[in-house]
Amino acid sequence: MAAAAAAATASAERASASASAGAGGRERERRPSVAAGQACRAKKGEDFALLKPACERLPAGGAPFSAFALFDGHNGSGAAVYAKENILSNVMGCVPADLSGDEWLAALPRALVAGFVKTDKDFQTRAHSSGTTVTFVIIDGYVVTVASVGDSRCVLEAEGTIYHLSADHRFDASEEEVGRVTECGGEVGRLNVVGGAEIGPLRCWPGGLCLSRSIGDQDVGEFIIPVPYVKQIKLSSAGGRIIISSDGVWDALTVDTAFSCARGLPPEAAADQIVKEAIASKGLRDDTTCIVIDIIPPEKISPTVQPAKKAGKGLFKNIFYKKATSDSPCHADKDQCTQPDLVEEVFEDGCPSLSRRLDSEYPVRNMFKLFICAICQVEVYPYMRVCQSQESCVHGMGLSFATVARKRKKQWKENVTHEIPPQETVGQVRRTYAARVADADDSTEEVY
Repeated sequence: MAAAAAAATASAERASASASAGAGGRERERRPSVAAGQACRAKKGEDFALLKPACERLPAGGAPFSAFALFDGHNGSGAAVYAKENILSNVMGCVPADLSGDEWLAALPRALVAGFVKTDKDFQTRAHSSGTTVTFVIIDGYVVTVASVGDSRCVLEAEGTIYHLSADHRFDASEEEVGRVTECGGEVGRLNVVGGAEIGPLRCWPGGLCLSRSIGDQDVGEFIIPVPYVKQIKLSSAGGRIIISSDGVWDALTVDTAFSCARGLPPEAAADQIVKEAIASKGLRDDTTCIVIDIIPPEKISPTVQPAKKAGKGLFKNIFYKKATSDSPCHADKDQCTQPDLVEEVFEDGCPSLSRRLDSEYPVRNMFKLFICAICQVEVYPYMRVCQSQESCVHGMGLSFATVARKRKKQWKENVTHEIPPQETVGQVRRTYAARVADADDSTEEVY
């Protein structure tokens, strides 16, 4: 009897394992395929692209994902080349190991922020003055996660509706970024010429850069930051087409024109056609690069009628913006999209505060990684959040991987991390923190 029971149990376990494997196989079969193509016409040779349709997830076992990126360099190609070679590994190095599929996706936005900042921080050691925009896209099944700094743009067309997945960090396109820089002590204005006339786009002074966010640009000063705008969405089962292009395209074409001129073409031919249209419109005045990505469902779905907007849907946050059809390629010309059901917004954040972006409760803390720097992934001192590998300076100003300092959390986060200049030594940080803790010992609420 015991032997029969054991045999039955083993049989049931094998059946369960087989069913799980079958379910996993069916899940992989239901995942869309990804096809991509690229085209470029060089003027300065400072545009670079990264196309990796099948990236292995580590530790091995999970479904592969796709990664695509566009780097539009300026003042040389050093930053663009360095970012292309390192940013994917830096981002993946900031994703905690052993996460499930949903947890892995939830950790991506924060890992993208940390990976961008790490890439910028590491590039500073090379003493180059060049900089680059970065538009970085990760596709995992029907979930698309985009991180961007600069003025290259990523747009999606899904069932006839256009969605903007990146932010434009030109000063001309963002009053918020102008306000951020001026509040920090920078100056934003146009170039003055003889006679007092102002010409050209808005720029940050000193330096004269017309972008508020980038990787590199060490000579411009502390006002230009590498903290990306991040958006994560989930497509419907119909899939969609994504276009990533440098400003050489968007200064010449509207989003509607870019999609319409390449509709029906495979990705490689579509990218080439978009570049040709841009050059035909304005000439080759800048490096002009385009990446086209098709997210194709496992079974071809016939076009469907757009559903009518349901009452009350406009109240929710997951409403995107659709580029209005216009003869002008102005970045700010957007109307509210009226079909929020087609694409679900999972995450969106463009806040420039690095300490806020990285001081997250996700993933769930574990006792072995309480004090891990989000950027360097090395141990930091409890409460002070200073990397042991960075004895000469405060590392990251509050960038620990998990929210440390459970006690006196509010006091430390609000009053210390934003006040300590990055040039202060570790010893000074310790003394400053000890003094503040002593003053607040009897009055600060303990938060666990």
